[in-house]
Amino acid sequence: MPKAVLALLTAFLVAVPGLAGDDDKKKKGEKPNLELRATPRFAFSPATILFTAELKGGDDIEELYCPEVEWEWGDGGKSVSEGDCDPWGPDAKIGRRFTNRHQYRYAGRYRVRVSLSKAGSRVASQRIQVQVRPGIGDPTR
Repeated sequence: MPKAVLALLTAFLVAVPGLAGDDDKKKKGEKPNLELRATPRFAFSPATILFTAELKGGDDIEELYCPEVEWEWGDGGKSVSEGDCDPWGPDAKIGRRFTNRHQYRYAGRYRVRVSLSKAGSRVASQRIQVQVRPGIGDPTR
């Protein structure tokens, strides 16, 4: 008889949402994926490249609301921006698109990283590589 009771209790816990320890993502919301694009990805120096980071899919969750956005350009440079947002509330929407431009004066392969942080903790990060070939006047020719 105890096996039957255990089987019945297990079936009940699986059938009733929230009692069997449902996936935390359902409680917190599905986290979007961070994608990073560079336009153009291949260029001649000096090159100004547009970078677009975009949160795709998922829900608007507080963890990604009004983040600090840090760009590491791969050439030793770095840019940081912090949003000025209203407090998080039930109608709050997360920003899903972040753009920035960077100029590469010299030829090279540059590994760029964008990071979204909240309260000093990184919540999303993505990398991309761009290639700049020697242009007119570039001493690396």
